[in-house]
Amino acid sequence: MGLKLSEHIGMITVDPNNSDIVYVAAYGPLWTSGGERGIYKTTDGGDNWKKIGLDSTERISRIIVHPKNPEIIFVAVPGPLWNDSEHRGLYKSTDGGATWSKALYKDAKTGCAEILMDPGNPDILYASMWEFRRLPYSFNSGGLGSGLYKSTDGGKTWKELSKGLPAKPFGRIAMNLAPSNPKKLVAIVENKETGLFISEDAGESWKS
Repeated sequence: MGLKLSEHIGMITVDPNNSDIVYVAAYGPLWTSGGERGIYKTTDGGDNWKKIGLDSTERISRIIVHPKNPEIIFVAVPGPLWNDSEHRGLYKSTDGGATWSKALYKDAKTGCAEILMDPGNPDILYASMWEFRRLPYSFNSGGLGSGLYKSTDGGKTWKELSKGLPAKPFGRIAMNLAPSNPKKLVAIVENKETGLFISEDAGESWKS
């Protein structure tokens, strides 16, 4: 049966290996903590859907599928707006979404806002971690948990990228890379002096 949700769709990703395989992230309304959550998957172009987990994550910002191995999936999870949660972070599946494990986790206040994969070398990944909290009359974006990370082994290990970036605390980091030259990245870093930063060496150093 087709996918029918009364909630929000946070992200849609098509498997680059097979366009009949599609992943959808569902989450409840922004002003509540309830609602349908998790990731749904279709393998027949959308005629039938199956929930494949991550129900406790509440909010998902990005899903990427390995361009050569469709069994490998990464999911960036900012997590709940209103409360701490150990379900934040970057998740990885190696079996097409049947099971999930955390590839990168900081703490219960910090989620993963973005995940990028080098199109020429899928073992190279970039993740931005984001500490935030919605309060009844305000929104706090930023903390020592926020930061920019890189993996060169498919998400097994990570190192923080900081050379040339401003001093912490950071807020949210939005980033992208140039498909024609994956060593060139751009990032908008939320800070006391929010700015655009550019890297020409795959994130090892940055300049504004």
